[in-house]
Amino acid sequence: MAYRNFAELHETALAPRIVAPVADATPARLSPLEWSVVALAQTEKLSSINRPGRLAVAMHRLFGLTSANELADPRLEALRRLAVIAWHRGYAVHSSEIHAFKQAGFSMAQYELILASISRGRDAINQRVH
Repeated sequence: MAYRNFAELHETALAPRIVAPVADATPARLSPLEWSVVALAQTEKLSSINRPGRLAVAMHRLFGLTSANELADPRLEALRRLAVIAWHRGYAVHSSEIHAFKQAGFSMAQYELILASISRGRDAINQRVH
């Protein structure tokens, strides 16, 4: 009959593994154009991030209306969408928007920088109101 020490196996499995965090060598920054997109997003309604449906597009073409909110540059549009949501909902940003933001070439450090900046701006506005 064989004896197996399961306690020893359990202890080695639970032993802490040392994982060094990977630090980003470059600090998060945005260009002046990108900061202006974040600032302009403050004045936009949350509904501005909704994509127009077929009927809305047809009505816009029929009556010559324009949809001025969407930016032509996909990178800046992803930034605008994220900033509009952050101005209205704070840190409650859906994961699909974060993914689109990252797909546009932004980093998570830039995401955190933008949300921290918007949070400070929201706090300043709330303090002026009260």
